[in-house]
Amino acid sequence: MLHVLAVDDEVPALEELAYLLRRDPRVADVRTANDGQQALLGLDRALAAGEPVDAVFLDIGMPGLDGLALARVMSRFVHPPQVVFVTAHDDHAVEAFALRAADYVLKPVAPERLAEAVRRIAEPANEPGRAGRSDDAARPDGGEQSDGAARSYGAERQGDEVISVELAGVTRFVQRSEVRYVEAHGDYARLHTPSGSHLLRIPLATLEERWRDAGFVRIHRSHLVAAHHVQELRLEAGRTYVRLGDQLLPVSRRHTREVRDVLVGRAGKPGTPPAPAV
Repeated sequence: MLHVLAVDDEVPALEELAYLLRRDPRVADVRTANDGQQALLGLDRALAAGEPVDAVFLDIGMPGLDGLALARVMSRFVHPPQVVFVTAHDDHAVEAFALRAADYVLKPVAPERLAEAVRRIAEPANEPGRAGRSDDAARPDGGEQSDGAARSYGAERQGDEVISVELAGVTRFVQRSEVRYVEAHGDYARLHTPSGSHLLRIPLATLEERWRDAGFVRIHRSHLVAAHHVQELRLEAGRTYVRLGDQLLPVSRRHTREVRDVLVGRAGKPGTPPAPAV
């Protein structure tokens, strides 16, 4: 059973959030606060009384101490509570997960989406020795508490990473190994798989860095491709292209040598297909 704190400077939004949280059978009690300073005071009183606060459901856009600043303060606690950002702003997601947020929920809040955020916190709390709050939240290797962030925003995991993407309130799970290529959309990235495409709130440059060791290579300022899905490296009219299924993508001149080295080097390893045709 979770003991949580809900923080929002807009009273109707705070009341709705608290109402939805109290309806969840995994939540024991819900404290509320109208701003960052009040939240810190409430946390201080709870700690002094020996009362646990397992998670903070937190708005970002608040006067004074905003949600991101409050999360930074809480990250310095000896036993920091898990943080779920509940906000109308979708442009702070990368910064939020850099603070090891458990989840990032957009307003207006769908009850089933909030329930998923509670699940991400509650299920690890049921494991032996976890007791609701976990030092794993501050560990470099992550642990189960940081898996929500890993699924949503591509933090490195052992084996094949699973990324959660949302569309119209539905959360779908995509394996990294299924991603053929990634296309830049400003501060977003669109993942292309055989079954369709999915928009992710993370810059292409961030995925390039995180997925480099998984065999993803930058071919253009707008594209990142999975080397194991590339079927051909093709030269036409002085331009270089890679083929992935029925998709032909251009390789920029500045990336041509690197792409060739990665693809030919990979194909030359034992147990891999022959080198792509040129």
